[in-house]
Amino acid sequence: MERQPCVYILASGPHGTLYVGVTSNLLGRLVQHREGLIPGFTSRYGVIRLVWYAVADTMEAAIVREKQLKNWRRDWKLALIERDNPDWQDLAIGLGLPALSGV
Repeated sequence: MERQPCVYILASGPHGTLYVGVTSNLLGRLVQHREGLIPGFTSRYGVIRLVWYAVADTMEAAIVREKQLKNWRRDWKLALIERDNPDWQDLAIGLGLPALSGV
């Protein structure tokens, strides 16, 4: 995947802790989350499974969508994930990253 603005949701597991983020390099950002390279929420709580993402036309549009999702209630986020990814698969595998071990 080439550089493309997108908004994404990570989870610690099915129905676990959720994290909403935005990036222009999804694969690179996923590696950072998985490896715990940036201290913070995702490394502290083990939120590394990509369960939903959407590509945007511009970074500004991705940021607007990220802010919208961050203001959503948790059950709305769960419904969004389950609509597109009912089995809570790690979508990063389909983007070329290896399966997570022990998760």
